[in-house]
Amino acid sequence: MYKKHKKVISISLLIILSFFTGFAFNSDDGLKFTRQMITEAGNLIGLEFTNTEKDSMGVLLKEQLEYYQTIRKTKLKNGVVPAVSFNPIPVGFNEPEKESGITLSDYSDVKMQVKTDDLAYYSIGKLSYLLKNKKVTSLQLTKLYLSRLKKYNPVLHCVVTFTEQLALEQAKKADENFAKGIILSPLQGIPYGIKDLFATKKYKTTWGAMPYKEQIINEDAEVIKKLTKAGAVLVAKLTMGALAMGDYWFGGRTRNPWDTSKGSSGSSAGPASAVSAGLVPFAIGTETWGSIVSPSTVCGVSGLRPTYGRISRTGAMALSWSMDKIGPICRNAEDLAIVFNSIYGDDPKDQTLFDYPFAYSPKIDFNKMKIGYLKSDFENDYDFKNQDSLTLNTLRKLGAELIPIELPNLPVNAIQIILTAEAGAAFNDLTLSGKDDLLTRQGKNAWPNIFRASRFIPAVEYVNANRIRYQLIQEMNELMKKVNFYIAPSWEGDDLLLTNLTGHPSVVVPNGFSKKGTPTSISFIGRLFDEGTIISAARVFQATTDFHLKHPKDF
Repeated sequence: MYKKHKKVISISLLIILSFFTGFAFNSDDGLKFTRQMITEAGNLIGLEFTNTEKDSMGVLLKEQLEYYQTIRKTKLKNGVVPAVSFNPIPVGFNEPEKESGITLSDYSDVKMQVKTDDLAYYSIGKLSYLLKNKKVTSLQLTKLYLSRLKKYNPVLHCVVTFTEQLALEQAKKADENFAKGIILSPLQGIPYGIKDLFATKKYKTTWGAMPYKEQIINEDAEVIKKLTKAGAVLVAKLTMGALAMGDYWFGGRTRNPWDTSKGSSGSSAGPASAVSAGLVPFAIGTETWGSIVSPSTVCGVSGLRPTYGRISRTGAMALSWSMDKIGPICRNAEDLAIVFNSIYGDDPKDQTLFDYPFAYSPKIDFNKMKIGYLKSDFENDYDFKNQDSLTLNTLRKLGAELIPIELPNLPVNAIQIILTAEAGAAFNDLTLSGKDDLLTRQGKNAWPNIFRASRFIPAVEYVNANRIRYQLIQEMNELMKKVNFYIAPSWEGDDLLLTNLTGHPSVVVPNGFSKKGTPTSISFIGRLFDEGTIISAARVFQATTDFHLKHPKDF
């Protein structure tokens, strides 16, 4: 229990009482809040009040309850953002001085295969070279990947909707541009899939959840608009764990190509599974707390979680306004740079964006950089310890002097209530309507129960959690001044949650295999808005290893 509360009425207590009484009592003028009601509500949030304090609360509690009921009558679509925005920029932050621009590797030695089918696992860079040199057409590639998606989807359950008609039209347009010598970007003519939380004209956007199974949001998300402008070809809307949790959706469970008895993790389940199995060259996912890092890990692909505020979320389902991020899932690190370069940047509708440059080069000199590693995490006994130790040795051989560092000592796990509270608000109508019963997963740790429990998070604690988050941002800024980037175990310790709270970018790439033959991964964590450095570092690591070139044998 917290120490006895004196002379302050917790706004959160009012929220709790409104939950207890909002449906049964409505705004009955005769409603009274008894001492027992207040005592029991206080017990749920660890607060105690004297009888005098309880007696004094009645009028204000009733008044606040009426406010809540009025607010609930105002229907808010998922896309309506709160007036209060999260700012990941620490005090004294030095803006990036680099100029935008990317330099890609030399692909002139790429050969066209005798059979188009043999291109299934080619990277974006290789496919782009073949397309520009008219060795293959976008239409051929599009038909190849549509065919593979249809063939293997019954096994992997990674597709919600095929966008075949749109894809064929976009492929035809790309080929016409190639014939005219018009090159929009390295993505021109490249097929891709997108997580089914992005609005798409004329196609369903189901959010992976039964209550939204028939939902059509007849507009294109900003990310899709940018990819269309770049000349990319959308072949499918891929599965996601229902409302961005796990790998279970209304059609079943998305499978891991390396072991189809297991799920592909989530919530970017379909994107990671499809890229891993050679069903698309790249896909777009999202992350709030591990939803790119985790499926990329188990599926053995490369993923980028950019800095918060890098990519527009207009037209994307909101789960947590202050934590949601959009990023690519690809075959290798350089492909991440290619995709990111086409989708980051300004959008007048998304006021959370920051206009900073992006620069990438395939070369990086580890000898000239300060590279940290999370000493305590690497020393723990955990599943990927052997693979991660070998990764550190590889980096040392490449010239890296690894500097031991530790993350800020703040209650990171406790302030995950920020995500929970925002998620509960994002799906407020689902809870109040009772349609949360339609979701596939109904366990105590599934969304329906989490959304209900979020109603009991005190507003004061939510605000104070964000104050701790502010401290975390300042301390991480001081830490990142000591290193250019650092290496972290992908699943160990607090790093995954911490960096999602602070908004730092992460690149996750395969670094070996478990005893069961499934992929493992390592994470490169960068400074704010410095995705280029960690992508370059991951690319150099991949140039000396071959884990990213391995593919599941049954696909």
